[in-house]
Amino acid sequence: MGSSGAVPKAGLDDIDPAAKRVLLRVDFNAPLSPDGSLRDETRLIAALPTIRELLWRGAAVIIATHVGRPEGKPDPALSTRPFAAHLSLLLGIPVEWVDDCVGPEVESRTRALRFGQVLMLENLRFHKEEEANDPAFAAQLAALADIYVDDAFGSAHRAHASIVGVPRLLPAVAGRLMAREVANLGMILEHPKRPLLAIVGGSKLSTKLELLTHLVDRVDALCLGGAMAATFLKAAGREVGRSLVEDDFLDQARAIVGQASGRRVDLQIPIDAVVALSVEAKPTEVKVRSVEEIGADEMILDVGPDTITRWEQLVARAGTIVWNGPLGVYEKAPFAQGTQRLAEAVAASSARSVTGGGDLHAAIRTLGLESGFTHVSTGGGATLEFLEGRELPGVAALRDARRVPRPAAR
Repeated sequence: MGSSGAVPKAGLDDIDPAAKRVLLRVDFNAPLSPDGSLRDETRLIAALPTIRELLWRGAAVIIATHVGRPEGKPDPALSTRPFAAHLSLLLGIPVEWVDDCVGPEVESRTRALRFGQVLMLENLRFHKEEEANDPAFAAQLAALADIYVDDAFGSAHRAHASIVGVPRLLPAVAGRLMAREVANLGMILEHPKRPLLAIVGGSKLSTKLELLTHLVDRVDALCLGGAMAATFLKAAGREVGRSLVEDDFLDQARAIVGQASGRRVDLQIPIDAVVALSVEAKPTEVKVRSVEEIGADEMILDVGPDTITRWEQLVARAGTIVWNGPLGVYEKAPFAQGTQRLAEAVAASSARSVTGGGDLHAAIRTLGLESGFTHVSTGGGATLEFLEGRELPGVAALRDARRVPRPAAR
């Protein structure tokens, strides 16, 4: 397992977890209903291969995660207890739960855990020391186990105690999900099959500037959608009405266009758009306009059909596709067609396709197209930072491959 230009990291094949306690850091940060039940099991399902393998190989598994932003104090609405109950259903075995993540009671429960059993700790962020990367807190977590396994790719961009502190104290390796994320995203940056097509959407250029700057030097074609495209259109002198535009980033938009031209990258901005007076417009009030014809009181809310037809042709020719961010206000039916049509084209293509980001993942899942993509990343900010070429603290903290000491069982 490796990351862009980095030394490969150790994984489950580099450890012997038999008869050992394994602290497994996962990212189960998912929405809960008002009644406390789980609304989305995607991240739990993604961690199952690692959990099952550790159990099959004879480990006692101690699961640690954060949920929400409790600001360093207990919040019953953000307890991990519902996650333990749901994970028990998915695994088909009891998942024990303890109402803290450090302290004498937790230490006692982990010592009593038999191999082949699972214990879930309470929310790590109920302690302010987690986000502060407090060394003493990391030591308390490390004392619970013999080996540390990180499967929390969605949190790998956070330098928190359970992400970077514990790996300094225990043999630390990647779980199967972490390894798969790094391998698939790293492939985009290191050795993609050409042509490499990037599709970037979302609302603000400011949040995607580093990503675009990094990708333009690597891709063969780049399609820009979402509200962000309005900033590029305005930078090119187009009338964009009341569309969301970041006027402070017009120069940066022009710079990216110039960078793409210098690299002979096929940069595609919309040639038509789906517009309305507001996102709450009725279907009868929604129009398709050429980007030359957008009215002063109209808003760009999706890419238009002619644009998508062009982009579908790029998808059909691509060897590798990376996609971040929806192309329109996909939550509203009149403005979901761009994202839907392109997702269907990518899912049907023979290209190796990687996508990530919470909003786009939700759209693809709603469309039932996940299986058509080579890899759907579970990360949001972590995926974005990885594709920007940044080193993720949670990946850097893991042991290098073939250098993992095998601890004796306690």
